[in-house]
Parts: sequence; structure tokens; C-alpha cells
Amino acid sequence: MTEKIRVRYAPSPTGHLHIGNARTAIFNWLFARHYQGQFVIRIEDTDLARNVAGGEKSQLDNLKWLGVDWDEGPDKPNPEYAPYRQTERAKLGIYDRYIQELLDQGKAYKSYKTEETLKAEREAQAAAHQAPHYVYEYAGMDADQIKAAQVKDEAAGLKAVVRFRVPEDHDYQWQDIVKGKVKINSKEIGGDWVIQKADGMPTYNFAVVIDDHLMEITHVLRGDDHVSNTPKQLMVYDALGWQAPKFGHMALIIKAETGKKLSKRDEDTLQFIEQYRELGYLPEAMFNFIGLLGWSPVGENEIFTREQFKDMFDETRFTKANAKFDAKKLAWVNNQWMRAEKDRVMPQLIAELVKAGLISQQEADQQADHLAKIIEIAGVDGIKATSEIAPLATYPFFKLHGISDEDKAAWLDTEAGKQVTSAFAKAAAALTTGDFTAENLMKLIRQLQTDLAIKGRPLWNPIRLITTHEVQGPNLPEILAVMGRDWTLKNIQETLV
Repeated sequence: MTEKIRVRYAPSPTGHLHIGNARTAIFNWLFARHYQGQFVIRIEDTDLARNVAGGEKSQLDNLKWLGVDWDEGPDKPNPEYAPYRQTERAKLGIYDRYIQELLDQGKAYKSYKTEETLKAEREAQAAAHQAPHYVYEYAGMDADQIKAAQVKDEAAGLKAVVRFRVPEDHDYQWQDIVKGKVKINSKEIGGDWVIQKADGMPTYNFAVVIDDHLMEITHVLRGDDHVSNTPKQLMVYDALGWQAPKFGHMALIIKAETGKKLSKRDEDTLQFIEQYRELGYLPEAMFNFIGLLGWSPVGENEIFTREQFKDMFDETRFTKANAKFDAKKLAWVNNQWMRAEKDRVMPQLIAELVKAGLISQQEADQQADHLAKIIEIAGVDGIKATSEIAPLATYPFFKLHGISDEDKAAWLDTEAGKQVTSAFAKAAAALTTGDFTAENLMKLIRQLQTDLAIKGRPLWNPIRLITTHEVQGPNLPEILAVMGRDWTLKNIQETLV
């Protein structure tokens, strides 16, 4: 691709970064980086009622965590295109200029219909089994009559919105980067639509056209739910005599279990980046998983770095089929990354032990190597997120369960149990600290098996109980070796009293 590439991610500061929005940001970033273009962040904050405190910061912080950077944005303004928040652009009158131009050309008009009138019209349409649509209020009037009606409405204290006059029976079509040729007739729009609200703020479908044109956006990659917005935007481009960017609408993201669209209201599924950060998922894994939602690489490999994604990105490989959000697949991807980056992830794993109150930060700093061994034995290779390590490592490394009466009766109070525990206690005490290794402990237990002619659970369970207070767990010789001779002998002594 030889043309200049400028793409944008334009979130609304109405909440945390959602998986679907993160995908939009990632693919726009990949498109820009693959073709040496510019990636722009623009904040679409004109819906004042839904904006939340910290919403913008949350969006940008989580993008940075994912490894997504940008060339321009609120924090990196280019004077040629700034500002990058729509409320700030509105204050400068950027949108008013073009609204007035459309009003002057008769392509837009002031509408004074009240909410009560609009509601009554919708109810009448529903009763008549008609699709909801806006009814032009000045039908059959000439210019003077329209002006007189508007003056009367203003005198009555009614506030006006500005509506775009939708052309009749006009096909709006485009060659979609993902979907191919798309055509939607103006009859399907629902009638004249609002481009400026009564409070003076532009609506999304109008402001986005003005901003994309003035910021010289060349390609718009977004979710499939925006397809219905595209004809509205195309008619604004046509009305102002501008060339529209190329559009690409990525497949819907659906839940793998149900096949239904991933909804923010679905509380059964974690779908915000911040939730996965808190659980200890890795940013590389999140980027990797999201980068395969609705896009397929060449070959069978599924684990890629950001650089690999950037190098192999190809917009022709977007899939038309719905993208399946599979939490189990995400967990698998994160596990693969944790295994590959274990040394780098280890401080985060140790931090989870501190967070769980198992050790102090000072102890963590002093015993990092020891704690890394515990984490390895506890089963780090089997977890899907760093937050899972603390529950795995708590027992027996930091705390001991009480031994149940059932376990005592089944394994310690039997004749075989007494033989095993007595023999193991003596043999373990005979080992020096330097000899207290997993290899030597395994040899010791195997020797007991031979000497006592006891094997399997009757051999292992009594030893496990007097040392770890549990009959199940990770490799016992490794546990005892990493916890050390003193710890092991202390547990045995206290158990056999």
C-alpha cells in the first residue's frame, strides 16, 4: 500500500476498556504500524450524561498496558489537527461551521418537535405496523411558511435540534475492507436524523465525519455494529462534497458457549481489560488473544508477539464469520505466555504472595530465589493467571492444615503407618542439611519401601501427613527439599508428639 495511512481509535469515556473496543484499537494500531502510518486517539465525549470520571484515563492506561502506543492524541497533540476531545472541538465552533453550511444549503433544518410529539408518532407507527421513522414536520410548506412556523415555535419557548434532510430513495454503497460490497438505501435510515442536539452538541454520526475529514483519516476499522451508521455518515460526506475514508467493519464478537453477541450487560463473562489485569493476565497474552478475534494468520500457530502481528498483518485476512470469545482459550493463551516468560513473570507471582499476606515485602525481597522455587513446585505451569498462585502455594509452604481424624485413623494409627512414620523420622533426621535434597529424599523413601515392604499410598500418605499435613499435593521430595531440613523435622516432631 503506497498511500498515506491515518487511522484512529475514538473511544467514549463512558467506562472501562472493553474487549471489543480493545480489538478495534489493536487492529487500527496494527494497520498503522504495518504500513508505517499514523495512529490517532480521539476522545468522543459529546454524550455528557454518560461520561464517567476517570473514563478517559482508564481507556488510555489500559491501551498502554496492552502495548498500544499512538502518534497523536490528547496527550500528544499535533497543532494541525488538535484538539482531540470532541467537547473541546465543539467549544471552538468546529462543528457549528458545517452545521450552518448545511442549514444554508437546505440540507439540514431546525426541528422543534417535542418529545411528547415524537413519542405519539412512534406509538401510532407501531399501531399501524410501520417501521419507526421520523415524519418531516414541514411537508408541503414553502420557505416563508417554514420560517413562520419556526418563529412561532421559538416564541413558544421550544428548543430546536438540527436534523439532516435525508435524500429520498438513494443507495449508499461502499466496498467494505471486511464485508465486501455493502449497499443500504436511504429508506432504511428511519427518516431525517439529528445532527445537533438541543444543547448545541453534535451527535456522533455528524461529529465523526467532521473529525475524520479534518484529521485526514484514510481508513476506518470498527465493529460490525457500526454498519448501520455508515450510510448516515456517507450522506454527510456527500452533502459537504468530501471524499469518505475506506471503511472496514469487523465481525461481531460472540460468546463461544452460547453463540450470542458479547454484551457488556452479561455479568457471567469477564470482558473488560482491567478485570484481566487484576487477575494477573499478561498484556502480551491479552494482545495475542484479541488479535485473533476476527482475523486469521497464515499457518497453524496461535502464539505471536506484537512485533510478529505487526509484520504479518494483512487486512485481507479479516474473517466475515463471527469471532468467538472463548474464556478457556484466553486462559490457555495466557498460560502459554506465562510458561514462555516465567523469569520475567516471577516478580509478579511473588507479588501475589505479598498481596495475599503470606509474606512481607521485605521477606519477598530477601527470599526471591527461595520463593521462586516454591512457586515452581506449587504448580505455576498449570495456572491461567498469576492471581491463582497464592491459593496454590499457601498450603503447605506457608500454612499447615490440621490433620483430620479420618486421615489419622486411616494412615497414621495403623501398624503400617506407625512403621513408616517412625522409620522416615529417623532417616530424615540422619540427613545433614547439605544432603537434604529432593534426590536423596526420594532415595530414602524408596529404601523404606524395600526395607518395610510397604508401597503406594500406605507408604506415601503417612510421610505426607507428618511433613505437610496433606495426603495430596505436589512432588513431596521437592516440597521437603525446598522447605528444608529444619522445617521438615519440626513438622514431624509436632505431628508425632
